[in-house]
Amino acid sequence: MKNQIAYLVRFFVLLGMVSLACGVSVDMGNKAPTSVPVQPEQPVLPLPVPPTPIPPTLPPPPTPMPAQPTEVLPSPTPEQLKFFTEEFDDGKKDWTVFLTSGDESDLDFYANNGMLVFDITGTYVYSYAVYEPETYDNVRIDVSVANRGDNTNNVSLICRYDAKKGWYEANIFNSGLYDILFGEWKAGQTSAAYAELYSGGSNAIRTGMATNTYSLVCDGNEVSLYINDKKVRTVGSEFGLQRGQIGIGASSFQRYPVSLDFDWVKISEP
Repeated sequence: MKNQIAYLVRFFVLLGMVSLACGVSVDMGNKAPTSVPVQPEQPVLPLPVPPTPIPPTLPPPPTPMPAQPTEVLPSPTPEQLKFFTEEFDDGKKDWTVFLTSGDESDLDFYANNGMLVFDITGTYVYSYAVYEPETYDNVRIDVSVANRGDNTNNVSLICRYDAKKGWYEANIFNSGLYDILFGEWKAGQTSAAYAELYSGGSNAIRTGMATNTYSLVCDGNEVSLYINDKKVRTVGSEFGLQRGQIGIGASSFQRYPVSLDFDWVKISEP
């Protein structure tokens, strides 16, 4: 009996083990693996190729215009000053008279038979006539003048006359003397003021009732006087006059009448 019971116990134990083994085997076959599933390999796609750039369409270059001739502008020309010989055939229309001393009623200024005449009938009349249309810097003035009145007189030549700045003046006396001056108008005064640059005498002056040729040259800062084609003096000046009118003149002193006839006046370059 004990042997049958022991036999049965072994049989059921063995049967349980077989059943357990079969259960484990089945479960192992059905259980999914615990490892991370491998994803299927993705196909490698080629990188996109950028499209070939299409160059922009440029407008055609402009058609070149035919070359135009270059306009040649004329070069500025130096100022053309009026150099000439005045013979007073048209009278005194271009000449303006003024006084630095004396009474205007004592002066008769006129043109007659191709001459410019100064007739003075009073004392200490200093009269001048300037050529109005032009101004000059470097210039030469030549005159031919005849004395027909009293021998106590003088003839004047002026250059660079400027009423605001002054002028240069040469006086040739009928007595044989001469001087070279700087003249100017002083504010509030009716007569001119003078500064002497030089004074002297010359045997080249024809005194009495005679005809003389006088010349005045203003060139740079130098003033030169010629008497009957003889150079008698050159002086330097520090007054700095640059430009002005030219003129002629006649003066009386203690005695009169004074009468001087200018036959011609020549204006030229030095």
